Amino acid sequence: MKGSRSFPQCGFSAAVVQILDTMVPNYTTVNVLADPGVRDGIKAFSDWPTIPQLFVRGEFVGGADIVRQMHAAGELQKALGDLAKATAPPAVIVTPRAAAVLKVALADSGAGDVIHLTIDGRFEHGLDIGPRDATSVTIETNGVTVQLDAASARRAEGVVVDHVEGPQGAGFKIENPNRPAQVKAISPTELKALLDAGTVTRLFDVRTPAERAKASIAGGQLLDDAAVAELETLDKQTPIAFHCHTGGRSQNAAEHFLQKGFKQVYNLAGGIDAWSQQVDPKVPRY
Repeated sequence: MKGSRSFPQCGFSAAVVQILDTMVPNYTTVNVLADPGVRDGIKAFSDWPTIPQLFVRGEFVGGADIVRQMHAAGELQKALGDLAKATAPPAVIVTPRAAAVLKVALADSGAGDVIHLTIDGRFEHGLDIGPRDATSVTIETNGVTVQLDAASARRAEGVVVDHVEGPQGAGFKIENPNRPAQVKAISPTELKALLDAGTVTRLFDVRTPAERAKASIAGGQLLDDAAVAELETLDKQTPIAFHCHTGGRSQNAAEHFLQKGFKQVYNLAGGIDAWSQQVDPKVPRY
């Protein structure tokens, strides 16, 4: 491959690594970028013109496209055999309300169809009906058969599938405790309520000092080097909020500190410009 398992250096190599990481606990990678002789030699050895190339027990399997096709068809699991790690069925609950709706849908579907739950790398969820897949992880919950591919199964522990009524009508609601924390975009009125209640006590302004001199939100703190150093010392459960002029720069800052481990991170949607229009008209607009 180009690069290594921990640092792929092309999209095709990264795609194969992503697939293998869901299936094989340990495997060896060889970086062809480190040795032109290996890069040319492996193409001659396999009679295959592109990189990456997958070998299982010394036998050439294929390049990125073939690996992806085999994975989608369930054939890669068979090729790996006992090298592939077994995926334990996760604890997934389909509530009685959701089960009742799904049973009606299954009754109108093809014979032998089951529910398929998918959870991608961004923790976006999909719920579909389709034929039973022999390579998928299978669970039974409240009389409903649910299948997940191996990658989804490892993201599904504790998932609850419910069916609820809402302003937009009825629909499925999927709660996943494994979903990573996300930046919460909040309106000016929502931020004011959090500040007034003392829920958020740290509001950081990511604009330039010149912009801050034109307009500022009371209690806000310029995100300069000193503020960054202070943030590094805070407990990661501390609620923190960010704002800029219209919300773009502060979103980037909020995502940065989310990746640093903070669990409650807010971004002011629309920035100080929206604050001036919706909360405090005394704050100048520019």
